[in-house]
Formats: sequence, C-alpha cells, structure tokens
Amino acid sequence: MPNSSSITHFLLLAFAESRDLQLLHFCLFLGIYLAALLSNGLIIIAIACDHRLHTPMYFFLLNLSLLDLGSISTTLPKSMANSLWDTRDISYAGCTVQVFFFLFLMSVEYFLLTIMAYDRYIAICKPLHYGTLLGSRACVHMAAAAWGGGFLYAVLHTANTFSLPFCQGNAINQFFCEVPQILKLSCYKFFLREFEVLIFSALLAFGCFIFIVLSYVQIFRAVLRIPSEQGRHKAFSTCLPHLAVVSLYVSTATFAYLKPPSTSSKSLNLMVTVLYSVVPPAVNPLIYSMRNQELKDAIRKVI
Repeated sequence: MPNSSSITHFLLLAFAESRDLQLLHFCLFLGIYLAALLSNGLIIIAIACDHRLHTPMYFFLLNLSLLDLGSISTTLPKSMANSLWDTRDISYAGCTVQVFFFLFLMSVEYFLLTIMAYDRYIAICKPLHYGTLLGSRACVHMAAAAWGGGFLYAVLHTANTFSLPFCQGNAINQFFCEVPQILKLSCYKFFLREFEVLIFSALLAFGCFIFIVLSYVQIFRAVLRIPSEQGRHKAFSTCLPHLAVVSLYVSTATFAYLKPPSTSSKSLNLMVTVLYSVVPPAVNPLIYSMRNQELKDAIRKVI
C-alpha cells in the first residue's frame, strides 16, 4: 500500500458505472448547481442594491448566501467534471484545497447561523435595544469573527488531516474529499493524533448548538407573552426561516457524521452526503424568500 509521500492523487467514488447514468448524474447536478447559483446570486444582488434591506438580518443573510455559493462550488464542479469525462481522479493538492474550503465555508456557515439566532433573540426579546446591540459596526465585527474563526479552524483541521500518513490506499469512498473518508485511509496508529481536533470540533459544534437552543427558548417565552395572536404569529414568522435552515443543516450533518457504521453503505453515504452538502445551499434561498415579502419584492426588481 502506498504511504502519504507516494500518493499523488486520490480516487473519488463514482455515482454510477454506466455511461448513461454518469451523464444523468452530470445533468442532475448541473441543474442543482445552476439553481443554487441563480437563487443565491439574486438574493445577494437584491440585498446589496435595495437600501431597505440594509439591516442586520439581511446583512447576515447576504453572508449566508455567499457561503452557500462557495460551499456548493467546492464540491459539485469536480464531481460533475469527473462524470462528464468518465474519470475518478483528483490530485493530492486539489483534494487538500477542497477539504480546506469545504471545512472553512461550512464552519463559517454554522457560526453565522449561531449569530443569526442571537439576532432573532435581540429583535424579539429586546427590540428597544436592537439598534444599539446590533449596529453596523457590531454586525461587521460578528461576521468577521465568524469568517476568521472558520478560517483558523479549517487551517488547523486540514493541516492535521493531511499530516497523517496514508497506508490504506488512495480510494475515497465519497464523491468529494470528505474528512471522515480521508481519515479511513490513514494508518491506525497515527489516527489517534486526529482525536484532539475531532473532540475540539465536537465541543465547538455542541456549544454553538446549545447557544441556538437557549436563544430560541427565550424567543418562544417572549412570543408566548405577546397578548395578540396576530402579534405572536408575526413575531414567530420572522424566526421560522432561520429555524428551518438550522434544522436542515444540523439534522443532515449530524446524521452524516454520527450514523452507525453498521448501517453504512455506498448508496446511503452518497445520499446522506448530498443531503448535507448539496441540498442546503440550493434550498436555503427558497426557505428565506418564501414568506418574506420585502425580499420577494427586491428580487422581482432585480429580475
């Protein structure tokens, strides 16, 4: 078996063996990719051009759309190219870059969703202090902290992953370079070096999740104290898109990384990975614009 010093490329998992199914996979992913580019691009342009949307909530939504564009562009183009040209190869450097950007963008998105929970908490529980606590400078600082924290985490995790020697071949059981699948190629005695980073990742993710849960506990308590039913519905409807996006992100990612090994199969791994890496970037714009009339109007103006 080759070690890490002799590996120059990895082999990604193909969606299908027959040429017709490969082309079908290419067309399907191309449609999803173009839909994600169009929907997220419209949201970015609409928020940037409409001064009425220059508020903290839409500022964070613009950042979220940028992250969705980046994350889906990290995984799908290479997979589509491999299906189109009937190959499985990805270079060692290309795999490293893919891992870095995927970790970077996904971690920033999780941090940003945590910040957006705080935004909804302030808007509903402390509306009189909204302008003070979430001024333009505070929003920029929080967004910069999310991007900076994601960058440092991605550098640490990527460097630690690719510093491991690989002695289990170079075939990755996934359609892009996913860290859990890459770790399966490492030598067992060196795999323990990754445990510290994995534990840190789990604690960080759990801490953000607890913060989101506590924020929504306070939000629900505040909403239930609103006397009118119309007021309660209006207050809760501003949180519903964010809650749906968080639920989709957390549930799919949790199942992907914590599912029992006994249930793992190639088809299940592919389906679950598509759910957490491809579906959210394509669906998030639809979730946020579905019940938001201001955003709908701004998008119509752009179109």
